Amino acid sequence: MINAALVGIDFGKTDFEASLEELSLLAKSAGATPAVTLTGRRSSPDAAMFIGSGKAEELRLACEANDIEIVIFNHALSPAQQRNLERALGRRVVDRTSLILDIFAQRARSHEGKLQVELAQLQYLATRLVRAWTHLERQKGGIGLRGPGETQLETDRRLIGERIKMLQGKLAKLRRQHGTQRRQRERTRTMSVSLVGYTNAGKSTLFNALTKAQAYAADQLFATLDTTSRRVWLGDEVGQIVLSDTVGFIRELPHQLVAAFRATLQETVQADLLLHVVDASSAVRLDQIDQVNDVLHEIGADTIRQVLVFNKIDAVPELAARGGTVERDEYGNISRVFLSARTGVGLDALRAAIAEIATAEPLVEPSQPQAAADWSPLSHEPSREPEHGR
Repeated sequence: MINAALVGIDFGKTDFEASLEELSLLAKSAGATPAVTLTGRRSSPDAAMFIGSGKAEELRLACEANDIEIVIFNHALSPAQQRNLERALGRRVVDRTSLILDIFAQRARSHEGKLQVELAQLQYLATRLVRAWTHLERQKGGIGLRGPGETQLETDRRLIGERIKMLQGKLAKLRRQHGTQRRQRERTRTMSVSLVGYTNAGKSTLFNALTKAQAYAADQLFATLDTTSRRVWLGDEVGQIVLSDTVGFIRELPHQLVAAFRATLQETVQADLLLHVVDASSAVRLDQIDQVNDVLHEIGADTIRQVLVFNKIDAVPELAARGGTVERDEYGNISRVFLSARTGVGLDALRAAIAEIATAEPLVEPSQPQAAADWSPLSHEPSREPEHGR
């Protein structure tokens, strides 16, 4: 473990504290120990160092006093800001995007997952080559180093561009293979159900409980990166369905990752039903629901029928008694199920809900997913105001 300093600037967003707590979890997931946390308020980022020269000096002193090896920002930094901060602090500086990419690189297990992560990393790196190669902004020269007229920077850009094209080609081939598999399921009329949700909401635990699989599940961010699919028997009337466990979403998910993981996320886009797993024990569950819906909209999956699955109710006294409860919207469609994947309470209710949806047409066509503010799972939680204490 290396000591890290976490930096978060409040620009007036209401979820600042939750976002900072999430940064700490991300840092721990990447293998760092948060030893210092620096916060501040600004109306807008400083163009040169994001936090301003005064805060940068305060951060430098804190780093020296606490033996800090790396500084992690809870924001996206420009290449110039990152370079200026590293010069001022004398330490490596990474932003939120780079941190998430690093975690993905550590967790990718399948061939496809590794390809997707490498593509995302190269696309991110391509925008930062100037920072990485400022000391080589000259023609190659010297004995044995006389090149064909390219600078080191141009050479790297060309090599990275070629590698990106190669990875995109491989992922396109995998995407076609996924399409063939989906068409096979369509020919056999097998219902496809995808688990989606915020990272660490308990999707993999629920997947294992429903399928008796042994997919990796842990209480950490991004425990699952690779899509895993299993067949589940729901009785003679329904037969088998295909259930898929997908990568978790997070606020400000890097666009490079959304683009790179599009092949994996196609399982979500092509699903017949989305089970949107929500961590009922999270104090910011409503914001997390909206964040997931934003990503679903970005990948074109926002029109697929969705059922909210409130998981981890065993950790919420107000919800523990609602295990197995199935709620419906004003049209009679199943909209919410309350359960605990860990204890098994409510799993039968979820199976029955999936079976009902599989065998009956909805009373109305599903529309855009409801925003979290449009409803509340608790009787004393009528709006966002009590949720965030505003």
